[in-house]
Amino acid sequence: QVQLVESGGGLVQAGGSLRLSCTASGSIYNINEMGWYRQAPGKQRELVVRITRDGNTDYADSVKGRFTISRDSAKTSVYLQMNNLKPEDTAVYYCNCWVPLLGNIWGKGTLVTVSS
Repeated sequence: QVQLVESGGGLVQAGGSLRLSCTASGSIYNINEMGWYRQAPGKQRELVVRITRDGNTDYADSVKGRFTISRDSAKTSVYLQMNNLKPEDTAVYYCNCWVPLLGNIWGKGTLVTVSS
């Protein structure tokens, strides 16, 4: 099994920054991909950014140039630096990873609230 724990959410004013962290534990030797998704009230969960084991990234158009994903050398922790935050970025942010035979694994989420 793999467990994901997120941290770093909170309340910030528009234009501000936050950094989210996610650490995987358990059977972490075979993680293929990690990333961040978000779900705003009344909306479906959507991809924010993901990073493959090879380091390729895929950003949502709405966050390009403002958000940056990074990870540690062990490839078991990912970070999301969020700059120039907008009220429409308000959502619960979920860490995600994909593991062969286990499929998608989700964290419990961390709330990001951006005030105008």
